[in-house]
Amino acid sequence: MKWLGCLGICAALALAPFGSPRADTYPSRPIRLIAPYAPGGGVDIMARLVAQYLSKAIGQSVVVENKPGAGGVTGTEVLVNSPPDGYTLILASSSPIVVAPYLLKKLSYDPAKDLAPISLIANIPAILLVKPSSPYNTIQQIIAAAKANPGKLTFSSSGVGGTAHLSAQMLKIMAGVDMLHVPYRGTGPAIAAVMGGQVTMTFADVISGLPYVKGGQLKAVAFTTPGHLAALPKLPSIASVLPGYSATVWYGVLAPAKTPKAIIAKLNKALVQAVHSPGMVKTLANEGVTPIGDSPEQFARFIKEDGARWSKIIHESGMKPE
Repeated sequence: MKWLGCLGICAALALAPFGSPRADTYPSRPIRLIAPYAPGGGVDIMARLVAQYLSKAIGQSVVVENKPGAGGVTGTEVLVNSPPDGYTLILASSSPIVVAPYLLKKLSYDPAKDLAPISLIANIPAILLVKPSSPYNTIQQIIAAAKANPGKLTFSSSGVGGTAHLSAQMLKIMAGVDMLHVPYRGTGPAIAAVMGGQVTMTFADVISGLPYVKGGQLKAVAFTTPGHLAALPKLPSIASVLPGYSATVWYGVLAPAKTPKAIIAKLNKALVQAVHSPGMVKTLANEGVTPIGDSPEQFARFIKEDGARWSKIIHESGMKPE
């Protein structure tokens, strides 16, 4: 019987993946956090903030690596092709996770099968921005100008399917106007295009856009969620002119699929601790943002619901997979 027992143990060890990560010793080396956009945008800013506080919570360095391209798809591909050991994560937004499957014919990954949600960090509004010298001071003026000059007003974005792109598409649908989309390789370049006068406007999340408003480099016209924006209490919502309009920018941390559940649980605990640490709460509060920090299951449900919402906008806008 002892001999049979030893055989059973040996068989179990033989079936176990060679070099599979152990949760009890994790993490034993620095963690890589991919930011799938160029430096200077909201994803990059949030990734560096999360890395700072996650490293304290989990006891290892967290190093941010920018992997821009294809609206966040390039960086997501890097994650998907990384070992599922908890040492490569991504700070993502909606574009490569819930939008790309509807806009790209040959997406190399399936977000539902190839990614493991860990925690939603924040879900925040965006701001519609123009140059300080722009003649447009209200959303009503922009809508009127777009109706009077179809296709003449332009808006920049971080790429096709990005939050700025879809926020503008929703505006076009609900206001019944036509505006020209000019994509860039990140929120930073998209904002710079407005400042330089290459485009009329852009949508930027409050984290990346608010400093330009406070610094006087850009003018805020409206924001994308109902209610009021604590950081800019006098700024009107687009919903006050177009009832039902609502577009948000979310940030969440994900790992490759097949990452051990015990490691996902350890990362989730550390992330929740990080986002609710006094320093991070204070930093986000200065931008009018409240951190979330939910469970993997809650984040997975949120992703599914967000995908259903944006798929409707994509269908109504007539956008086709490329």
